[in-house]
Amino acid sequence: MMAELIDRKQLKADTKDLLADAQVSPKAMTALYLVLLMVIDLVDEWAGNGQALMDRNLLGIFVYVLAALLNSILGVGFVLYCMAIRRGERAEYLTLFDGFSFVGKIIGLEIITAVFVSLWSMLFVIPGIIASYRYRFALYNLCENPGIGVMEALDMSKRQTAGYKGQLFTLDLSYLGWGLLESLPVIILTVLLYQFMFQALLSGGYPDPAVLIQQFESSMPLPLWAWGLVGGLWSLAVSLFYRPNYQCVDLGYFETAKRTSGVGEDAAPQQDRDAWNNGMGPDGLGGL
Repeated sequence: MMAELIDRKQLKADTKDLLADAQVSPKAMTALYLVLLMVIDLVDEWAGNGQALMDRNLLGIFVYVLAALLNSILGVGFVLYCMAIRRGERAEYLTLFDGFSFVGKIIGLEIITAVFVSLWSMLFVIPGIIASYRYRFALYNLCENPGIGVMEALDMSKRQTAGYKGQLFTLDLSYLGWGLLESLPVIILTVLLYQFMFQALLSGGYPDPAVLIQQFESSMPLPLWAWGLVGGLWSLAVSLFYRPNYQCVDLGYFETAKRTSGVGEDAAPQQDRDAWNNGMGPDGLGGL
């Protein structure tokens, strides 16, 4: 079957109606999700003292790895919640932690996807971007059917996104304004930092970067960790208005791609997915 042109505006409108009828508030779920991410990031920042990964002690490295793992699991949980909305099902707040039942495959998928995209990026930037869209639906395939392998999820995504990469790129562009608004505190802080560095260079010499960062932080009305907190709260407030819609619309593209490609239409039945979410798996091995 051939790819079809998706009416993005209509899909967004339909998604808005779906979110309005959701049995568990999308804004409340998104707020919980983002607050958990913010707490994890603050703990990671505290454990690492703002240092680069290679400069951290063992505790700092451990917290960094743990934070990255929890971020991935919560991200999968949010996807599962949005999938439930599109199916008209109820997903409780604990759905955010359902990714623990197949965490090994989540990690494997992230690592392999990062390797593939990096290898394509070595050729040029554009092939790397195309590769990222090629594997866009791999996580969705894994969420729908945790019983499949990581490579199978990637191969399914490769076939599903054929003819849809350009439309997915256009979808992302349509949310660019929201992304910039969400990142406004980070943009402001970055501009101030570069302005401070430029003035330091004009004053003569090339100061040590670590010393320069310390001087910059001391010149700010708030410490960097406080800036991070303000940025997190701002991001949370902005995300409440678009994050659930964006995720559900993206899943709408996924559903269309499955239907037109015929790949993934025979996903695991609901009882199998529930078994995986309960930590059993179709074969009773806990999804490992």
